[in-house]
Amino acid sequence: MEQNQAKTNINWYPGHMAKSKGLIKEKLPLIDVVLEVIDARIPFSSKIRDIDKIVRNKQRILIMTKVDLCDMSETKKWITYYENLGYHVILVDLLNNKNIDLIIKKCKDILSELNNKMKLKGMMKKNLRALIIGIPNVGKSTLINRLVGKKVANVGNRPGVTKSLSWIRIDNSLELLDSPGILWPKFENDKIALNLAAMGAIKEEILPLDDVAIYILTMLDKYYPNALNERYGITNMDTNDIITTLDTIGKRRGAILKGGEIDYNKVYKIIMKDLTDGSLGPITFDRYNEIE
Repeated sequence: MEQNQAKTNINWYPGHMAKSKGLIKEKLPLIDVVLEVIDARIPFSSKIRDIDKIVRNKQRILIMTKVDLCDMSETKKWITYYENLGYHVILVDLLNNKNIDLIIKKCKDILSELNNKMKLKGMMKKNLRALIIGIPNVGKSTLINRLVGKKVANVGNRPGVTKSLSWIRIDNSLELLDSPGILWPKFENDKIALNLAAMGAIKEEILPLDDVAIYILTMLDKYYPNALNERYGITNMDTNDIITTLDTIGKRRGAILKGGEIDYNKVYKIIMKDLTDGSLGPITFDRYNEIE
């Protein structure tokens, strides 16, 4: 399934990301279950494309983070979509520490099933070893810290904080293999790249700031016009005259240079921050009905 957008030439694939895929393949025989962390606001764009080829027939738990910021009516459609593909889907609110226990419970259920099979074969019981993966900045490190109950993983607001594979013990029966954030070699299309940039999953230098900010405004105008009105006082956005909209936001939010000119760079950053911190309300940019 692909988004209805032309392919892009954007290419960002740091060496540590390519290396991590090779390391994951090496460790795969030790893994019982794969936990993949995705952003509920972009549940298609933030999904690692070729992970099924890597993990093959391992059981998979899909963990949707940032559910406190997503449009739940859209999220429900994606839950059904992924469950139909064979994933166990769990929604978590990392900010308020909600549903973390559901991940542990599901892992224990899987462990119980595995141990029952091993008992029938006359084999010893084992601990569950889970690989946890996710593209940058979806909350993977924060989730690990919540699972363990103390800080064991670096947490940063810049993509690519984790750089190597490492084992982390959750309790006496569960171990996690943490991995660096992974992105695919080339973004499939402009929409996916822009979605990732809008939510902070790729570095700001990869895409022009103005392109990302204007994309956000366009998506808001299309799906969440009330957010534009409530936050910026914009009732009818003219996509053919985006400068007028930027000027309105700049004046309303004080992004003004000496002489009264609008500081457009500051306006772009305001728009992006308002999106990522939830100031624009519950929002989902990946729309199920636009996937074919």
